[in-house]
Amino acid sequence: MAKVFKKTSGNGGLTLYLGKRDYVDHIASVDQVDGVVKLDTKDFGERKVFVQLACAFRYGSDDLDVMGLCFRKDIWIQHVQIYPESHKPTLSPMHDTLLKKAGDNTYPFSFEIPKDLPCSVSLQPGPDDKGKACGVDFEIKTYLAMDKCSPDEKIDKKDTARLIIRKIQYAPSQVGAGPKAEICKSFMMSDKPVHLEAAMEKDLYFHGEAIPIKIKINNESNKTVKKFKITVDQTTDIVLYSADKYTKAVYTQEFGETVEPSSTYENTLSITPVLADNKEKRGLALDGRLKDEDTNLASTTVLRQGLEKDVLGILVSYKIKINLMVAGGGLLGGLTSSDVTVELPLLLMHPKPTE
Repeated sequence: MAKVFKKTSGNGGLTLYLGKRDYVDHIASVDQVDGVVKLDTKDFGERKVFVQLACAFRYGSDDLDVMGLCFRKDIWIQHVQIYPESHKPTLSPMHDTLLKKAGDNTYPFSFEIPKDLPCSVSLQPGPDDKGKACGVDFEIKTYLAMDKCSPDEKIDKKDTARLIIRKIQYAPSQVGAGPKAEICKSFMMSDKPVHLEAAMEKDLYFHGEAIPIKIKINNESNKTVKKFKITVDQTTDIVLYSADKYTKAVYTQEFGETVEPSSTYENTLSITPVLADNKEKRGLALDGRLKDEDTNLASTTVLRQGLEKDVLGILVSYKIKINLMVAGGGLLGGLTSSDVTVELPLLLMHPKPTE
């Protein structure tokens, strides 16, 4: 194991150890969270030691949190007591490694993350926003308390150690056939239509990978296709607390190709939507991040069959739009100009790393 992640409480009595911070959602199951806590019990008194794993949705800043105005909703939460010992997980190879690393007076814990919880997603803050980003996060916390979760007991920050972890999905090993869309549109004062067809080689692309789109235009009308535009839209559906759904363009490019009446156009154009071109867009969905490390546009949310969407917090999807701008001819000119548009769904994900 290359790296161990650890966090010590302010009082020095609790040190939390994890062997990894990314846990993969395989659709049918999720990686088990195995960790250990090293204890220095001299100042514990009668207090017990608990470990908690929580999946929460948050919006608001740390400043607001002080005033009690921060919105944080626990989607799922689980606690175990490790001292005095009551939770005794079956030891995994990860536990064995961490127990050797942490030394004496160390207690193991395990959590099973349910399959129907959302993946880690953060929403890109604006330039003046401070504090933690809005989004869905997972946090492991170990703490000292008399009771597991008594609403009347105040737990001091110095009696707590916490680490953020991520639940992530990788692209499936089987890639599906590429989507195809076509439209045949007629216009006023033209007896023949414009036919637009767009197709992709596969349904799934990796972050940063070029996406070739095959475009065919058959202009049988008496109007001119002046230019066309390709847009990639990210739709973020916040299903947890309201029907809050919004769409932001993460890629836009215009092509000044004209297609004259009674002529055709055929070409394969390559596009690559990346976060680097969208750093100023507040509210854009990003893959969950740890501290200030780099991230990317959020991966497409892949759902199991029959899953209730409203437990998922934030759903992310993408679509590609190809839009032709057709100029009106004759005396009416621009008054009869029109658009011809097709849409293609896009899955954007990370490849599964090689073991």
